[in-house]
Amino acid sequence: MADTSDKKQLLHLVFGGELSSLEGVQFKDLAALDIVGIYPDYASALIAWRSKAQLTVDNAQMRYFIVHMHRLLDPETK
Repeated sequence: MADTSDKKQLLHLVFGGELSSLEGVQFKDLAALDIVGIYPDYASALIAWRSKAQLTVDNAQMRYFIVHMHRLLDPETK
């Protein structure tokens, strides 16, 4: 079922994985990346990000990120 609300979708991707080192953002295994999901707004993405980050708090090399997909799709969007 399509979302029929008038609110503009500002898509955000939440994903994470284990880093090779703490100094950069290079993943140990790209095949093992955890794609959490795509969310219609930043608030929803932040909730998902916090949940996954909290689950992996004991692993210092595990990192989750929020990607502002709407900025990639339409660079004029803020």
